[in-house]
Amino acid sequence: MTKLRSRRNEAQLHALAGVEREIRVTDPSGRRKYLKDFSQAFRSYDSVLNPEPMKNMVGAADLILIGDYHALPAAQRFAARLFEERAQPGDRPVVLGVETIFARDQHILDEWWRREIDDAELRQRIRFDLDWGYDWGPFYQLLVTAREYAEGIYGLDCMPREDLRKIGARDRHAAHKIGEIRQRHPNAAVVVLFGESHLAPGHLPRLLREQLPEERTLTVLQNVDALYWHAAGEESECVEAVRVADDVICVFNSTPLEKYESYRLHLSRWGRSDEEGPDLVPTIYNLIDSLLRFLDIDRYAAHNGKQPKFLVDLLPEVCCGVSDGRLRRLVARESAVEPEQEAILRWVGERGSVYLPRVNAFYVREFQMMYGAEEAARFLHHACRGLPLRGGENAAEPADQFYTRTLEHALGYFGSRVLYPARAAVRDRGELSRTICEEFMEAAVRGNGGKIEENALQLGYMLGSDLYDKYLAGSVSRSRLRHLFLSHPEPPGRAREICWEVVGKGRSGRKRPRSVRPAAAEERRTAG
Repeated sequence: MTKLRSRRNEAQLHALAGVEREIRVTDPSGRRKYLKDFSQAFRSYDSVLNPEPMKNMVGAADLILIGDYHALPAAQRFAARLFEERAQPGDRPVVLGVETIFARDQHILDEWWRREIDDAELRQRIRFDLDWGYDWGPFYQLLVTAREYAEGIYGLDCMPREDLRKIGARDRHAAHKIGEIRQRHPNAAVVVLFGESHLAPGHLPRLLREQLPEERTLTVLQNVDALYWHAAGEESECVEAVRVADDVICVFNSTPLEKYESYRLHLSRWGRSDEEGPDLVPTIYNLIDSLLRFLDIDRYAAHNGKQPKFLVDLLPEVCCGVSDGRLRRLVARESAVEPEQEAILRWVGERGSVYLPRVNAFYVREFQMMYGAEEAARFLHHACRGLPLRGGENAAEPADQFYTRTLEHALGYFGSRVLYPARAAVRDRGELSRTICEEFMEAAVRGNGGKIEENALQLGYMLGSDLYDKYLAGSVSRSRLRHLFLSHPEPPGRAREICWEVVGKGRSGRKRPRSVRPAAAEERRTAG
C-alpha cells in the first residue's frame, strides 16, 4: 500500500509544494488555529464508502452539512448534484442554505426565487463579485438546481468575512439561521453549503448539536488532504468516498493539486484587473517543473545525452487571456492546413488549452487541470527531443506519422495521470499487443489525415493508460519513463518500434475488460 501510494502521489506532491509556497507568501492565514482545527480533525477514515451506502446515509439525514472549498468549482458542482439526487419525487421536501449570501440579503434572494429579477441583477445586488469573489457559474448552477427542486433557499452568513477573529460569531449566527429554517420547514431535509473549515467537529457542527439535538446530522466533506493521500494507497483504482465516522463522510471529486491551484489562480486574479484575468504562466511552468522532477530531468544540463541540453531555454510561451484573433494567428502559424486549424480550435474549445509544438506556445483559454497536465507532458516530450517541429514541417510517411502521434498522446496521457491520478483509465480489448497497434494504424492509414489523428489519440490513450498501470505496479521505472520522453521517433520506423517497446515492457498486473472505451467518451473531471 505504501509503495502504491508513493507512486500515485509523487509527481503531484512535487507540483503541490510549489503552489503551497506561493500561497503561503500571499495568504499566511493557514497558520490560524481555527483553520488548523479543521486540518487536524480529519486524519484517517474507517472504510471506503461505495455509492449505495453513501446514498443511504444522505437519505437518512435530517441536516446535511456540505464542506465547500470556495475556489474549487467542482465543490459547488458536487453540491448541486447531491441536492438534485436528494430531492426525489415523493420523498420529504428539501431546502438549501448557503454561506455565499448574507442573511441580510434574503429579500433579494426571494425576489430572484419568485422570478421578479434575473440572474444578472441578483449577482449585482448581493455584491457577489465584490463580497465573495469566487466563480459565479458553478454557484449559480447550484441556485438554479435548488430553485427547481427546493422548498426554499436561504442566505446564512453575516459580516465580517475578512476577520478570522470574528469567525466564531459567524458560526453562531449560521447555527441560529439554520434553527430558523427548521422552524419554517419542520418536515424538510436541510442541505447547507458552508466553508470546509467551519465543519470541524468543534465549530458549526457542535453548535448545531447543542441547538438542534434531535437532528440526524451528516457532515459531507470534500477532498480533505490527509484523507485523499491515505485513500491513494487503496488497491481500488479510484476511491470516490470514505466513511470517516458514523456522521461524517468525505467525497473525492478533485485532487489537492487542482484544489490549491484553483486557489492560487483566484489569488492571482484578485491582484489583477478584471481585464487581465488570472496569471496562468506560473501554473503551466509548475506542471512542467513537476514532471521534470518526477522524471529526474535536469533543466540546466549543458550537454545532450541522458538529459536534454538547457531545457530551461526551451520553455514555451504561455498565452492566456488573449483574443480569438490572436489564437487564430497562433493556430495559422502552427498549421497552414485549414482542417488542421479547425481541429486545433475544437481541441481548445473542448479542453481549454493546447500546446502548439511548431511555434512552441502553450495557449490557455480555460484552465482544466487534467488537460493542462496532458499538454504539459506533450510539451516536455517535444522539448526533450529539442523541439524538432519548431519552424519545420512533418513530412513522414503516414504510418510513421501515426505512430509518432500515438507516442505523443501516450506520454501526454501518462503525464496527466501522474499529476492528476483521478483521471479515468482508458481500457482496451484485452492485453495490448503489436497486432492491435497495427490494426489501429492500418485503419488510420486507409482513411485520411483526420483518421490518423483520431486513431492515434485513441491508441495513444490506451498505451498511456497501460504504461501508467505498469508504473503503479512497479514494472516500469522512472529511468525507463525518462528514456521514453527523451526518445526520438523521427527516423523511419522508429516511432513504431518505440510504441511496440511500450506494449512489450512489463505487465500491469491488472485484468482488462473486454470492451474498448473510446477516448472521446472519457469522463471529464474539472477545477472543477
